[in-house]
Amino acid sequence: MRKTLRLAARATAQLVVAAGLTFGTYIFITILLIAATATLTVIGAGMLPETVLLVRRVAGAKRRMVTKWTGQEIPEAYQPIEGTLRESFRTAVRDPGTLRDMRWMFAYYGYGLLPVLMLPLWPVGLVVDGVWCGLLRREAVVLPLISRLADLDAKWSTALLKPSPKALLAVRVEELTQTRAGAIAAHGAELRRIERDLHDGTQARLVSLSMRIGLALRAYEKDPEGARKLLDDAQDQAQEALAELRHVVRGIHPPILTDRGLAGAVRALAASSGLDVTVTVDGLEDADTEQAGARAPAAVEAAAYFVVAESLTNAAKHSGSERAEVRLACLDSGLRVSVRDEGRGGADETGGSGLLGMRRRAAALDGTLTMTSPAGGPTVIEVELPCVW
Repeated sequence: MRKTLRLAARATAQLVVAAGLTFGTYIFITILLIAATATLTVIGAGMLPETVLLVRRVAGAKRRMVTKWTGQEIPEAYQPIEGTLRESFRTAVRDPGTLRDMRWMFAYYGYGLLPVLMLPLWPVGLVVDGVWCGLLRREAVVLPLISRLADLDAKWSTALLKPSPKALLAVRVEELTQTRAGAIAAHGAELRRIERDLHDGTQARLVSLSMRIGLALRAYEKDPEGARKLLDDAQDQAQEALAELRHVVRGIHPPILTDRGLAGAVRALAASSGLDVTVTVDGLEDADTEQAGARAPAAVEAAAYFVVAESLTNAAKHSGSERAEVRLACLDSGLRVSVRDEGRGGADETGGSGLLGMRRRAAALDGTLTMTSPAGGPTVIEVELPCVW
């Protein structure tokens, strides 16, 4: 009986909130009709986009209520209302989500009265189920109807608010367009960085090396000792140019990824970091520990490697922590990378800490990056990269 009461109370709370939303919908429909009437005039045309945005917020509130009750999220699929008044008006009218929300709102005008049916169920249920369950030890028959009312409200709302496959496809295309633009921007920035490193570093050293060798050839017969010194300097220049060239190559694709795999490369990063870094590997091939497992595609490994490298660099510079933890896990859907430090927290993505670059790398592979960094720590950066094993 106690469990039945708890479920009925939870369903009652859900239906009470739904009743409040229904009351607000009744008021909002009046505003909607005024906006629709005003749209017939040139002056009132500006009201429609704002009204549609309000409808989206109301529908979004209902989606969150249903998600909280059922545990299943109802996705949103809207075209952004932005630009000039004409563009906003066109988007608001042509967006399939507008018609879907309007259909739900007018339907909710009717089935939003379901909470009213709950009112007589409580007194009847307390009497009937009190006797039925308390004396006869049977299952309740009246109070569970309150939960069924909440289920019915959620079922109808899900059917009406769930976006069509066409709308989801349009949103997906928009997301891919944005991630493609971000990937192109990141690729262009990477090319400019490589060009700058080659021009300012390696090329300058090679020019200096060529000049020193030329001076040594000219001075060889007249001043052998001076020529030898110039050749020694040229050898130092060649070694420095080679080291810088290797640094550029590692920035493109670290050779250690090819030789030791992601787990080995991350362990090497941890060893060279200024922090005490713990590396945990789950389900991935690990040459250092002779652990068998899967290995991600090269592009996924490279993205994961740079995420770990950037995260450890940020932790060493800004967190104030002496320890960090890196976790690599093989999932059915892809690869998960998590970097955690126990520093001061408060990381800001707009502060130039490389988080935007990491997010773009993940988005280019259709992955996601999540960061939590409350004041006082800890800071956790988690990246999921989809791939086929």
